[in-house]
Amino acid sequence: MVTAIVLMKADRKHIQELSQILADIPGVTEVYTVTGEYDFALMVRAKTNEEIGTVVIDQLNEVEGIIETYTMLALRCYSQHDLDAAFGLGIE
Repeated sequence: MVTAIVLMKADRKHIQELSQILADIPGVTEVYTVTGEYDFALMVRAKTNEEIGTVVIDQLNEVEGIIETYTMLALRCYSQHDLDAAFGLGIE
């Protein structure tokens, strides 16, 4: 599984409607409105880098109201939730 984090700037007039539009795109698993330089942080998950590219390049670029995106591919995931689940199963 490949994960990308996409930071996004949006036209302020479209932020409310964009939340649902972005969440409905296949491959987008989470949409966060955030403070700071960007308006949204998206988690995109797919089987391959090419599928990530399809979501980011083809699908997100078609959404009206998006001004700019910045995409980062995740290399490793460290999650307290995942660690707690593993230790709960007796994995050391």
